[in-house]
Amino acid sequence: MRSVFSLLLLALLVDGATLPSLMQKPAQAAPAKVKDQYFTGLVMSIDEASLTVNRTVLGKNSSTKTFAITAETRFEGARPIVRSQVTVRYVTGDEGDRALRVILRRSPK
Repeated sequence: MRSVFSLLLLALLVDGATLPSLMQKPAQAAPAKVKDQYFTGLVMSIDEASLTVNRTVLGKNSSTKTFAITAETRFEGARPIVRSQVTVRYVTGDEGDRALRVILRRSPK
């Protein structure tokens, strides 16, 4: 009788020791990578720190975005001037929109 009681107690202790590991929360996923976005339009203004682009779509209101230019910003083709058509690859962060790549599509005539 004593050995049955000991086995029963041992089974309860072993089962109780494994229970917390089963009830733990699953590991949290790594933070999602910031998704690149694109914006195409005409350059309205550009300086060393920012680039403003205006996009006009027929039948819709025009939209304007201003992008921060940093040391990581890359210019493909050439550095645009006012009235150039560009495509901007950017990310949105706490500080606003930051240009990663500016692709010159067409220079003004």
